[in-house]
Amino acid sequence: MELNHFAKKLKKGTAALLVIDIQEKILPVINESQRVVENSLKLVKAFKQMELPVFYTEQYPKGLGSTEESIKAALGEYEAFQKMTFSCIGAENLFSIFKKKHLEQIVVCGVEAHVCVQQTVLDLLANKFQVNVAVDAISSRKIIDAETAIRRMQNHGAEITTTEAAIFELLNLSGTEEFKAISKIVK
Repeated sequence: MELNHFAKKLKKGTAALLVIDIQEKILPVINESQRVVENSLKLVKAFKQMELPVFYTEQYPKGLGSTEESIKAALGEYEAFQKMTFSCIGAENLFSIFKKKHLEQIVVCGVEAHVCVQQTVLDLLANKFQVNVAVDAISSRKIIDAETAIRRMQNHGAEITTTEAAIFELLNLSGTEEFKAISKIVK
């Protein structure tokens, strides 16, 4: 009997991380913003450790400031995709880059869950991407907005996951040097 893996399981060859608008001036009003920052930071570090693509956006940085300091430091050499639209579909040529690089699975974190995250997820789904929303790395000002957005994204086909679940799904194998490095990141 042949055994199969779940078709939507995250795979290193096709996955990327998208960090949406985790910016200095909006974080103080975001519910559980520290959780969002900590888990987004874990995702960034783990993706970089596994040498997987990472992208990030900034919504109107003149008004909302730049990306939160610790995340920006972890992102290092990456450049922000600037946008004025709520959805990242309007962030320069970001979606085209995903297609060009044959990235089919996009792990998403960021704020606000019911605005920029949700609109991006819905547009990614409309463009045939598999979207994995790390729900412990997203939030909104109001809990009801975040909870409603999660249900809506799931109802329209987004995979709902957590930071550690996504990381270990991509890692796939224990006992390696990569596993040891990743284990230090998620602790």
